[in-house]
Amino acid sequence: MKSNLKFFKKSKSLPIDKFFQNVLYDNKIGYYATKQPFGGNGDFITAPNISNLFSEMIGIWLISTWQTCGKPKDFNIVELGPGDGSLVKILLKIFKKFPEFEKSSKIYLYETSIYLKKLQKENIQNKKIKWINNFNTIKKGPTFFFGNEFFDAIPIKQFKRENNILYEKFYTIDDKNKISEVYKIASKKNKKLIKTFKTLTKLKFIEFPNLGLIELKKIIKKINSNNGGLLMIDYGFLDSANQNTLQSVMKHKKNNLLKNLGKADVTSHVNFQLLKEFFLKNNLKVKKVVTQKFFLESLGIIQRANILSNNMKFNDQSNLYLRLKRLLDPKLMGSLFKVILSYRLKTDKFLGFK
Repeated sequence: MKSNLKFFKKSKSLPIDKFFQNVLYDNKIGYYATKQPFGGNGDFITAPNISNLFSEMIGIWLISTWQTCGKPKDFNIVELGPGDGSLVKILLKIFKKFPEFEKSSKIYLYETSIYLKKLQKENIQNKKIKWINNFNTIKKGPTFFFGNEFFDAIPIKQFKRENNILYEKFYTIDDKNKISEVYKIASKKNKKLIKTFKTLTKLKFIEFPNLGLIELKKIIKKINSNNGGLLMIDYGFLDSANQNTLQSVMKHKKNNLLKNLGKADVTSHVNFQLLKEFFLKNNLKVKKVVTQKFFLESLGIIQRANILSNNMKFNDQSNLYLRLKRLLDPKLMGSLFKVILSYRLKTDKFLGFK
């Protein structure tokens, strides 16, 4: 069993975002560097693994958005955290049916995990795909970024307010390899940063995606220089609440946050109101956040399922609609998952939004 000390590196005390960054993304011992987390044999299943219909709808949205942009000859698509490559595999099949679009589009996969990159290359095997570690290689043309369950996997900071004093949560480790949770007075930098967000002003307990916002700034820089947008689908909430949403999953079951480190996934719920405020601060326009159910139904996912089911045997039909239910049912993924679009374009008309 790996020593917990390994995840602290040279320090015996770390803010929780830095700690979980090591747990999840360290190149040698991190969760995403050492195991296959997706699918039935992994720890969790994402929408592209549940049904190809999800990926088809994303493909339709991208083609529609290209048309909305005036069918530019250079149109860049960047998938953020492509998982096992399931989504882009379906996109390639769809784009073949639209030769003009296929010729205009360039597809980039933004992946930091060497292990997952290898997995994606085995699954996709297509010369049209380029893997990137940064966005400098993307030159001209509107650039649209897409992330499904990308943001929830980036570690967050946690703070609490007591008697008007802001404290940040840290993890410390003792000589017996035991991890403890402690709060320290927040740094001036963090106090100042949190004060800039109206969304957080009245909260006693704050989750702040500092590392995630650093990633988003890189994306926004490219959108501001090339035009384009960012479409993100993730689970989260619209109204900020004083709650701890950090959670760990292993083999599709809840796991104690500080157990099975490096062997279990750790995520948090996305604060969509905070994201909206952040995008607006960075001079992007933002569509009203909608549920995954609304987004997928607006794109015609039910009609597509009905067409496919006509040529299916009963068992296959049942399987198709069972998977569709999982994506759309408000009690399952339909309402918990939200869709946000931030963009820099003259048009405000996009499929899937109100």
